[in-house]
Amino acid sequence: MDKVHGNTSGLRPAQLKSLGNLYRRRIDPGRVGSPELARNLAELAHDVRREVGVLIDRRGRVISVSVADAKGTEFPDLRMGENRLSGFHLLHAHPKGGPLSKGDLSTLFLRRLDAVSAIEVRQEGQPGLVHTAHLTPPGTVGEEEDWRILPPVPSHLIDEFDLGAQVSALEEEIARAARTREAKKDRERAILVQIDQGEFDAEDRLDELAELARTAGAEVVHRELVYRRNLKPGTLVGAGKLEELTSKAYHLDADLLIFGQELGAAQAREIEAATGLKIIDRTQLILDIFALHAQGVESRLQVELAQLRYMKPRLLGAGAQLSRIGGSGGSAAGGAIGTRGPGETKLELDRRRINDRLSFLEKQLEGVSQRREERRKGRARNDVPVVSIVGYTNAGKSTLLNAFTHAAEEPRRVLAENKLFATLRPTSRQGYIPGVGQVVLTDTVGFIRDLPKDLTRAFRATLEEIGDADVLLHVVDAASPGADTRLDAVNRILEDLGFADMPTVIALNKADAADPDTLAREVERTGGIPVSALKNIGLTDLKDALADAIAQVQRAELARQEEAREVAAQWR
Repeated sequence: MDKVHGNTSGLRPAQLKSLGNLYRRRIDPGRVGSPELARNLAELAHDVRREVGVLIDRRGRVISVSVADAKGTEFPDLRMGENRLSGFHLLHAHPKGGPLSKGDLSTLFLRRLDAVSAIEVRQEGQPGLVHTAHLTPPGTVGEEEDWRILPPVPSHLIDEFDLGAQVSALEEEIARAARTREAKKDRERAILVQIDQGEFDAEDRLDELAELARTAGAEVVHRELVYRRNLKPGTLVGAGKLEELTSKAYHLDADLLIFGQELGAAQAREIEAATGLKIIDRTQLILDIFALHAQGVESRLQVELAQLRYMKPRLLGAGAQLSRIGGSGGSAAGGAIGTRGPGETKLELDRRRINDRLSFLEKQLEGVSQRREERRKGRARNDVPVVSIVGYTNAGKSTLLNAFTHAAEEPRRVLAENKLFATLRPTSRQGYIPGVGQVVLTDTVGFIRDLPKDLTRAFRATLEEIGDADVLLHVVDAASPGADTRLDAVNRILEDLGFADMPTVIALNKADAADPDTLAREVERTGGIPVSALKNIGLTDLKDALADAIAQVQRAELARQEEAREVAAQWR
């Protein structure tokens, strides 16, 4: 007997046999069903007191029988093209009567079915009206944007609707609309999802995610701030919200769903299966931006190292069971149960390649770090003060470095763009500060809140160069909302690196574009110097503050050296 899917518990053998016999039914190709099949389904639904449905292909064959509602129906594991429907339609009976349910219509949309039909079951198991719906092309304006519900018809007229012609016309219209959109589309279109668990800065995080997406080259077509006190284990936001997002993507021609939270491998796969969209999280987005902007040898090595570390657990998580196959070394007779197989799998080969590449990159970076250490020692021997410019990404650090060094043109000019993470490698330039003389100014990679751990590890050697500075110049974007939050985020990273107690001068950059009241509060709260690196405003005051800080450091160093000489003299 052919398998009957769904909730079959408690059914009698005779009922299961009758359900299995549905596989032998045939209907005319291009039709929703036949009066005989409609009567048969209504009688069975009335008998078992549960919904009974059949999945029918375009040749009129029943390929699946399920005792379940539309969402619980057994579907083949097939992926249809973007411009085509699935090639199946669902015909099922409602034992309690009623038109198409919300679950019926959601299944129609998410599974991209050719159609979904519901048969009302009357008393004594007689079939009543048949309700049918089919999808509409993207961009359709109307009361039901995702689908069109046809007027109900009596069951004996179920075979009069030409479903085949409707499907052909619909697929042709979908393909034509897709070609038109593809011709206009020059980059990926993304929907952003930020989950608000009660944080005060949830909207700021969504804005930052939008800026990250823009920097990566995506076009943001929709933002969604989802309030969830407790996250769903599998999908974070729940099936209902994923249906809404899928509908948004369908009509906005979006092909990318970006989450502000880090997703586990299983979560990403489950969300992708539910939506049919490309899924990435904030960490993956930041890694992609780093890869896009990496120019120097060192930054390229560090980015690749971070990407491989991010990818490795997700590769293993995707096939933990597969990684055990081949434990017998290719012998079918040896090995424990569940481990016998053909030998080493592709998963094992991928894992070994990643491990080999990780070892190679780490050795390469060790050599780069040694050369950087030699350069640092050379600067120390010259006794030239060093100022490290730190701050949140896109705060204007590179622009300030150019203003300090009067570097208007290459090769001294440092790249400064209105994008996140435009600078990935430390860049040192010689400058002049009145009262101090020559100094070395070092531009560092921009910080960001919740910096991915893989990136922190990869760039640790670069960030540790901050510790060789005499003074930190902390640049804060005073014109953007949430300046205090970003300042605190940078301070937390500095604290993690052990640099929280270093002498620091705060520059409140973009003061010309900041709200005067907000700027005044930040000056009072942080003791920062208002400046505009782009318009050369306040740079004299900032240089004076740096000169005072460097002088204090030099006095402290002289006092330390004098104390050391006195101690040495006592021992002599």
